Amino acid sequence: MKHATSRRADRAGDLIMREIARLLAEEVADPRLELVTVSGVRLNADFSVALVLLTYSGGPERHKQVHEALDRARGFLRSRLGKALKMKKIPELRFQDDEFLEEMVYERRP
Repeated sequence: MKHATSRRADRAGDLIMREIARLLAEEVADPRLELVTVSGVRLNADFSVALVLLTYSGGPERHKQVHEALDRARGFLRSRLGKALKMKKIPELRFQDDEFLEEMVYERRP
């Protein structure tokens, strides 16, 4: 996926990030999504896809639980984004673990 690189894309990504974070904290009642943090959103060039970057603690089992819960909540999140944001088209949501912090903490030193 080619990412958009403009101020407009940055602003839209920030709005989507804040709203998804709010929805996860306040409106999604799935306990599997507790302590999940939205660390960023990247939009593709035509704004049709939003890659939502997430951080949370836990191993492979937690990863599976979080992504199952997000897959289940995807439609709800997208419909709520449509009501909250003034965008012509709400992008498709794709979720991915943000490995930046983990790479920083566990970076191997030569």
